[in-house]
Amino acid sequence: MSDTPSLAPLAELEGVADAVAAARAAIDEVHRHPANRRGWPTTAAEASVRAARASAAIAGGATEIPESGEVTDPLLAGSLRIAEAMGALLPTWQRAPRQALARMHVLAAADLVDDPEQLGRPQADPEIAERLDLLAEIVTDPQAQGPGPVLAAVVHGELLALSPFGQVDGVIARAAARLSVIGSGLDPKGLVVPEVAYFRRQEEYAERALGFATGDPEKVAEWIVHCCRALEAGAREARSIADAVQEG
Repeated sequence: MSDTPSLAPLAELEGVADAVAAARAAIDEVHRHPANRRGWPTTAAEASVRAARASAAIAGGATEIPESGEVTDPLLAGSLRIAEAMGALLPTWQRAPRQALARMHVLAAADLVDDPEQLGRPQADPEIAERLDLLAEIVTDPQAQGPGPVLAAVVHGELLALSPFGQVDGVIARAAARLSVIGSGLDPKGLVVPEVAYFRRQEEYAERALGFATGDPEKVAEWIVHCCRALEAGAREARSIADAVQEG
């Protein structure tokens, strides 16, 4: 048996099981959309860009890609670089999460640091290091992960709470959650866009994230439910993308 603490008990917190079930049902439904049966690479690519734009905007970056295609906003540029690298990052995330986090920081913060030596290096804090190690153990241990929506919410919330790099941590946390959603098999094609829901409800998003950081079971449950509802909304966003592709 694994010695890594399991996330499964979190699924038993009030409201979580129903929220997980609803998120799964919404995601399964959008995967059955005719446009996603064979044309999913097109819809997934659009979802990835929308996710990157929304994530950058939450961090205070630009929301629009210039018509010229040349992105000058450093937050948006970094978020888009992570989106482009998702395919390569996924196996690293599943095997060596800390290495994937370091790579995401390199991609996200490349235009924001004066000293390149800072890139990919978490803050030298023993507590941060210990909690990152524990998170990595959970991500790489299938017996510890619990339901996919719960895993993604914990990864997301823990990285927001730790702010391990001291910059662009929100962009990294949302990207890591996206990798968890894909890697857990919840949304293997990467069609859903929960980031748009976080962007549209930023005040609630920030409040629920702070609650998760307290460790209070009730607040942890509220955060997980919030993330599940964002996945539901992200599935609706995915349906709008698929509908547009089908009509086009």
